[in-house]
Amino acid sequence: MRIGIEVQRIFRPKKHGMEVVALELIRQLQQLDISNEYVLFAKDDVDRQCVRETDNFKIQTLSSYTYADWEQMKLPAAVKKQKLDFLHCTCNTAPVLPGLSLLLTLHDIIYLEKVDFKGTAYQNFGNLYRRFVVPRVVKKSKLVLTVSHFERNTILERLQLPPEKVEVVYNAVNPRFNNQVTAEALAGFRQRFQLPEKFILFLGNTAPKKNTPNVIRAFAEYSMNTSNAIPIVLLDYDKMLVEKFLTELGHPELLQRFIFPGYVPPDQMPFMYNAATLFLYPSLRESFGLPILEAMGCGTPVITSNTSSMPEVAGDAALLVDPFQYKEIAAAMTTMLSNDALLASYKEKGLQRARMFTWEASARQLLSVYGRM
Repeated sequence: MRIGIEVQRIFRPKKHGMEVVALELIRQLQQLDISNEYVLFAKDDVDRQCVRETDNFKIQTLSSYTYADWEQMKLPAAVKKQKLDFLHCTCNTAPVLPGLSLLLTLHDIIYLEKVDFKGTAYQNFGNLYRRFVVPRVVKKSKLVLTVSHFERNTILERLQLPPEKVEVVYNAVNPRFNNQVTAEALAGFRQRFQLPEKFILFLGNTAPKKNTPNVIRAFAEYSMNTSNAIPIVLLDYDKMLVEKFLTELGHPELLQRFIFPGYVPPDQMPFMYNAATLFLYPSLRESFGLPILEAMGCGTPVITSNTSSMPEVAGDAALLVDPFQYKEIAAAMTTMLSNDALLASYKEKGLQRARMFTWEASARQLLSVYGRM
C-alpha cells in the first residue's frame, strides 16, 4: 500500500500531545514496516531532524498562511498527486474534501462540548475551526481512531456514529521516561534550572481544562496549613498571572513558593519528572493524559483527576481527586507528602502501570488498522 500520514505540526520545536503521539508512532512504524510505502505531509519548521526519511518513508513539506488553508487546500492537492491508497490524519481534523479513503485520529471532542472563549485567541480559533470541521469529516472517514474508551464512548454518543466505526489505540510512554537517572545527572539538572531538593511539579498552561486556577488555590491552601510545605514548579505558565491570582486570593506573599524555570526541552523532561517529589495533574478533562504515564515511568507519585479518561489511564497507581474541589486537591497533597510509605507505594505502582503502555504495541495495532483500510 501507499499510505499518506498528515502530521502538519510535527516539525515545530515545542510539540504538544498530538504531535508527540504522531512522532512516536511514526518512529515505531519505521522500525516495524518495510513493506508499505509512506508519505508524510508536514509544514516545514525548525525541528526537521525529529523524523528522517527512509527507503519507504518520504516527507513532503507544504507551505501555507494558516492551519485551515494548509489542511483544506494544500493537503488535498498534494495528496492527489501521490496516488495514495488512503490518508491518515492524526490530529483531530482533516480535509472536508479529501478525495480518497480517510482514516482519522480523533483525540478528543472537548471543543464540541462547549465553547467558553476563556482560552487564547489561537485556542479559540482552533476550537471554532474544529467545531466546523470534525462533524463533517467523521462522516466521510472510513474509520475513526481515538485514544481511550472514555473518549470512544463520548464520540459515539455525541456524533451518533455506529460502534464499529470508532476504535481505540492507546497512547503510550517513551522508554526514556524512566527512573534510571544517575545522582550526578540529576544534580546537574537541578542546578541548571535552580530547582530545590523537593518540589511539586505541575504542567500548567492557560487552557481552561488544565485547571490552573484551582491548582493555585489548592497549593495556597496546602501551604498555609502545612508547616514544612514544599514549593511548586509551574511549567509553561506566566509568573505575572500567578502573582495576580494570588493577590486576588489575598496571599501575594505565597508567590515566593512558586518556581518558574522557563521552557524545558522535551528531552529534558525525564529529568524534571525524576527531580520532582510529586506530580500534580488534576485536569478537568482529558482524552488520555500522557503526562500521567510519563511521570509514573520516572517513578514520580501522581495525583490526578477522577474524571474523564484519567482513571482509565492511571488505574490504581495514582491518588484520584475531584478536580473541581480545590480543598480536596490540597488534602491529597498533604496526605501524600506527609507519608513516605504512601509515596513509595505509589511510586512502585506507577512504575508497573507505565510498563503496560508501549509505543511498539500501539504501532502494531495501528498497522493492523492500516491493513483493513
